[in-house]
Amino acid sequence: MPDDHQFMEQAIRLAEQGRGHTAPNPCVGAVLVHEGTVVAKGWHTACGKPHAEVEALHDAKAKGIDPRRCILYVTLEPCNHHGKTPPCTQAILMAGIPEVVIGCPDPNRSVAGGGAAHLQSMGVTVRMGLMEKECRDLIADFLIWQTTARPYSILKLATTLDGKIATRDGQAAWISGEASRREVHRLRSLCGAVIVGGGTFRADNPTLTCRMPGYEGPQPLAVIVSRTLPDPARSSNLLSSRPEKSIFWTTEAESRSARATRLTDLGVTVWGLPNVKSAPETLDLGEGLRLLRTDRGCHHTLTEGGGHLAGSMQSQGLVDELRIFQAMKVLGDEEGRSAFAGRKALSMQDCWEFRTVEQGFFETDLYLRLRAKE
Repeated sequence: MPDDHQFMEQAIRLAEQGRGHTAPNPCVGAVLVHEGTVVAKGWHTACGKPHAEVEALHDAKAKGIDPRRCILYVTLEPCNHHGKTPPCTQAILMAGIPEVVIGCPDPNRSVAGGGAAHLQSMGVTVRMGLMEKECRDLIADFLIWQTTARPYSILKLATTLDGKIATRDGQAAWISGEASRREVHRLRSLCGAVIVGGGTFRADNPTLTCRMPGYEGPQPLAVIVSRTLPDPARSSNLLSSRPEKSIFWTTEAESRSARATRLTDLGVTVWGLPNVKSAPETLDLGEGLRLLRTDRGCHHTLTEGGGHLAGSMQSQGLVDELRIFQAMKVLGDEEGRSAFAGRKALSMQDCWEFRTVEQGFFETDLYLRLRAKE
């Protein structure tokens, strides 16, 4: 007979289907189980739409399932407050569900504990904390939105087995395979901005768009981090095809330059960022991320390198999630460009440490999804 974990695992998989569409709400999944079988399911599909518990109840009604004979498994504590939708606790009580199994408590300080406590006070059996770590990972972006003013920041790297992202002269096409590149475009479709360094902008002349077949959604903003702005007169894909979607992060002095004015005249946005106090030559990338969220409504960003930008993001504590696509290739050149660069680490104790959230393969490329080790 299936155990609790299998039901919660299914709820987690359902929740992932809402990724990129629920912001600023969390991804949540729910299943109704009768006598060891999942009989109805739902997930939060988009902000303003019914929550997962209500979707599961709608599914049960459509199938003629009586919720009074079921156990509800839900990845996040049901809400007990009025927002854009009525409280889920109300729907659960009206449906007569006798038992609710919850993955993790609601981290929202204003409502934490309210849903579970209210259900218990009304006679519902509540079990909290099933696969809590996995369910908290599911809402890692929501936790960032609740505790900071910036978007959830994903860093993507395509590397060789020896950790190189390009040859010594900057050639990077193509390290990873076609399946990995398709996945990167899927990631771009979920993010409000794609961020690259000035070196990548100059070497690759990118468009930084989502080119997933059949995709008709909004294109991400293109963000270029460079202490020196480009000459507006020189041809580039971004300046010629979508200047209004392009943002440059640069120094405060450079943002007041004649080049900045000419770029602004083209429709480009130029943001001068302060330097990090402890590192006078380093731009405060956190301020740039904050502006993306407050000024442009970005809830997810995707940084695609290069190595110095990746190193700066990590040094400033701005990498919430690392996605690595590692090709079964070895460059073998010590002067090839590394995935992370820009720091002096004299001891193995200086290493940044990560934990694996997900792993697999895209064709022959090893895929790792990582977060900072807790």
